[in-house]
Amino acid sequence: MELFKEESEDTSDVETRQIKPAEPQTELMEVREEHQYQRSRHESNTVKSSSHNRRTPLTCPQCGKSFTQKSHLKAHIRIHTGEKPFTCQQCGKSFTQKGNLKDHIRIHTGEKPFICRQCGMSFTYKRGLNDHAGIHTGESPFTCPQCGSRFTHKSDLKRHRRIHTGERPHSCQLCPKSFTRKEHLQTHTRIHTKENPYLCPQCGRTFKHLSNITRHMTVHSETKLHH
Repeated sequence: MELFKEESEDTSDVETRQIKPAEPQTELMEVREEHQYQRSRHESNTVKSSSHNRRTPLTCPQCGKSFTQKSHLKAHIRIHTGEKPFTCQQCGKSFTQKGNLKDHIRIHTGEKPFICRQCGMSFTYKRGLNDHAGIHTGESPFTCPQCGSRFTHKSDLKRHRRIHTGERPHSCQLCPKSFTRKEHLQTHTRIHTKENPYLCPQCGRTFKHLSNITRHMTVHSETKLHH
């Protein structure tokens, strides 16, 4: 009987020694679960924060218009302040946005990067190409409700309707004259500023109006023919 007890006690010790190593594994699993939980919370907070930032608009304090990017708001505010930090080195004209200056410089360089794929005609501005495209498609979806005239673009209809309303929203800052179209005001302003933005590449003469330099260029063409 004593022998049996001793063996029984020995067996119990063996069983006890075999069970003990399982406890650290349980603790390790708990540590891993805690780590996964913390990581999951961090990722969830990051997503919420990112989503919150995307939904938070940047608002103009002057007019309430909203923007998604700070640079766009900054450029917009110049409309209210009148700031024009981008200046043309050739004629001194200033602009609120760098892109507008880049477009303006093409007047001096003669660059016309926007080309019609159907006829090859080129334009200084993209809007010029867009307006021209209607010639090929024949599409005129915008109709004047007062006279029935049809237009390819909504902006053309808007300008046309000023004929009926008498509206002249573009006023000269140097004299009382006002105009129905912005480009007419720009052309008029050169009378006051003495600006001649159109440069002849053949002889260096400058002109106020595109039509003038176009007529002038025929002089050089005729001279070449005679020679």
